[in-house]
Amino acid sequence: MKTFLKTTLAAGVAASFLFGAAFAQELSPLNSDTEKDRMDWSELEAKLGAFPKLPEGTKAGAVSKTLTNEYWRSLGEGYESFGKKIGVPVAYQAAQSEGDQLGQLTIAEGMITQGYNVLLVSPQTDANLQPVIEQAKAANIPVVNVNDAVIPQAEHYVGNVQRDNGVRVAKWFIENRPEGGKVAIVEGQAGVYAAVQRTDGFKSTISEGGKFEVVASVPGNWDRQTSYDAATNILNQHPDLVGFYANNDGMALGIVEAVKAAGLAGKVAVFGTDGISDAYTSIKAGELTGTVDSFPVLTGEVALETALRLVAGQKLPRVVATPQALITADNLGRYQGEGVDVRAVLMEDAKAAK
Repeated sequence: MKTFLKTTLAAGVAASFLFGAAFAQELSPLNSDTEKDRMDWSELEAKLGAFPKLPEGTKAGAVSKTLTNEYWRSLGEGYESFGKKIGVPVAYQAAQSEGDQLGQLTIAEGMITQGYNVLLVSPQTDANLQPVIEQAKAANIPVVNVNDAVIPQAEHYVGNVQRDNGVRVAKWFIENRPEGGKVAIVEGQAGVYAAVQRTDGFKSTISEGGKFEVVASVPGNWDRQTSYDAATNILNQHPDLVGFYANNDGMALGIVEAVKAAGLAGKVAVFGTDGISDAYTSIKAGELTGTVDSFPVLTGEVALETALRLVAGQKLPRVVATPQALITADNLGRYQGEGVDVRAVLMEDAKAAK
């Protein structure tokens, strides 16, 4: 059965490449980190004006990786929040797990036939939802690729600069561990754009100056237990390790447990990515060193706004970049806590960066 499913999925992707050959000639394969046709999320209203009037009965469909990961649940909260604000219903569905590529494809293809005016998709991999792009195009349904795998044929993408996640963590090590040392990476799913970019950002930046050595870079497949096991093996081989970088927070929290079990708590820095609530709790407890928060609720709001501006006929750049911030115990209170308006804080960050 597994062989049949893999063959079916591969055939679908291959058919998509053939069917979309003419389209691909017009639109270069998307690299969301380097695409020049882009806009920062903070510029949407300034450059495009107030949110436009939508066609009567507009509704949006959204397909995510899985709801077992808090990040994707939070993204859905963002969709729902913006949808309620403007009176647009949003149907949000997801695959059973982050490895259920065919299940996610089936959900997305089903949504094309259900009368939605726009489709937002967060693919399992860079390839598994490629058939949906052409099917939606034939049905005149705009598609917005929302974090973090990138469909090469996608006309519109909303998400953060994936490479910058790893760069930010590497810079923390360079600034806070000036003596250097051994570091390790626990990667996400092999071949997925976000995992590749985050890993490369960390590796290339940490190598500058020659004080740090990346002694291991192993797959954790977005899984906490797999990452715990991988970190345990790495620490057995390199008990003098100074830190870990994980491509998401679930994996980072598994690494934290491995560090504690090895009796190295407080000695080995551990960073994750995403900014889930458990990561914030762990930072407050003095266990996880930090996370690169990509603010999934805000990302969901921005993605739906972008998608609906397309429905209204507005012309948008190919990429709308969403915010991120390196969170540690030193600045945690700025981004989370009673009375904190995260959107206002991130607007301040955006202005300061210009």
